[in-house]
Amino acid sequence: MFVTKEFSFNGAHRLVGYRGRCERLHGHTWRLQVTVQAPVGEDGLAFDFARLKEIVEREVLSVLDHAYLNDIMENPSAENIALWAWKKLEGILPLHEIKVFETPTSFVTYRGS
Repeated sequence: MFVTKEFSFNGAHRLVGYRGRCERLHGHTWRLQVTVQAPVGEDGLAFDFARLKEIVEREVLSVLDHAYLNDIMENPSAENIALWAWKKLEGILPLHEIKVFETPTSFVTYRGS
């Protein structure tokens, strides 16, 4: 069973080595979807949404929300944010997929190496 929870955070960044408007400092209200995979247990749940929320807020959102993302990673593209979040959550959650939305219609999907 796949269980997904969506989060949002605000963060500013500039894309290093990019030529265009996004090379300048700007911000987004990012959306993050974290999907875990687990079997359905006797309680009828595969993974508790409340537990998923607590872990993602502690490990990822507490660092990224209202931050200058270039202070956290060298080049905070949506792709690199997805990789960074995966590394923070790997081993803590039974990860299947992470999606990072930079805008409502532009996002990346990462499913591990």
